[in-house]
Amino acid sequence: MSSIENILQERILIIDGAMGTMIQRQKLEEKDYRGERFADWHKDVKGNNDLLSITQPALITAIHEQYLEAGADIIETNTFSSTSIAQADYDMQLLAYELNVAAAQCARHAADAYTTQNPEKPRFVAGAIGPLNKTLSLSPDVNNPGYRAVHFDEVVEAYTEQISGLVTGGVDILLVETIFDTLNAKAAIYAIKNFFHETGKPALPIMISGTITDASGRTLSGQTLEAFYVSVMHAQPLSIGLNCALGAKEMRPHIEELSAIAGCYTSAYPNAGLPNAFGEYDEQPHETAHIIEEWAKEGFVNIVGGCCGTTPDHIRHIAEEVKKFKPRSLPTIAAE
Repeated sequence: MSSIENILQERILIIDGAMGTMIQRQKLEEKDYRGERFADWHKDVKGNNDLLSITQPALITAIHEQYLEAGADIIETNTFSSTSIAQADYDMQLLAYELNVAAAQCARHAADAYTTQNPEKPRFVAGAIGPLNKTLSLSPDVNNPGYRAVHFDEVVEAYTEQISGLVTGGVDILLVETIFDTLNAKAAIYAIKNFFHETGKPALPIMISGTITDASGRTLSGQTLEAFYVSVMHAQPLSIGLNCALGAKEMRPHIEELSAIAGCYTSAYPNAGLPNAFGEYDEQPHETAHIIEEWAKEGFVNIVGGCCGTTPDHIRHIAEEVKKFKPRSLPTIAAE
């Protein structure tokens, strides 16, 4: 199999679309989330999508297969909230490691099946590492700006457990995504580097993807895009990019800026437009694909796909539109 680094030099790669959107389409009930194993769990678990990797693995694998069929080169594990910190909402902290192993195995099974069908188009599994529901940079208490709901070492510990599960499950890449607080991301990066140092396992490539939360072009914790890039470039990532919060139309100037400064590959997987009054996404697959086609034509991107509201149809259209363009060339960064 060709390495992902080699393939990125040849063509624009496609990452999958939204897992949550596809799960919501199933209209699952509480009992569907619980399965037999958690039938008597003492808290409601409906909405804990990551739990489905254990209770409904066939469903999660089938969603991966739909994205692979649509043309995705990279599929993300169903682990956006698979940390002890995020799972505390359901009193399922102790399941964190198992959730990551199970989710990685679902994605691995699907990816390997498609690679076997067409070895000329190898498929890769990215272990999704979400931003957490607690932040290191901001206080949740408006009356006490110095208060933090979590500490750096706790975040590192939670991420280390997640990384261990993802690696055990067989992922190819670690994807630190939807970053709204760079300090959380730094904890994830530290956890990744330290995990491979401590275990002696071969290090996996790291993808980093931030989220610009409004028209100011800043992250929620207040950084400009360039400041965010400078803050995480020490990780020597395979790629850096943006996802979520914005639709492709709104994301365009930020992707253009990032493509001009990044010394690594760039990625972008926007939402299907901005949400409507009901929190739903109306942008059609051909609309999203047309905007991303322009990015490819301008040479802004190396990896593209979709986030909230996107479906296999979006990914199919995106893959079709960008295949005629060469990937963004890595700039030559002058030595200091």
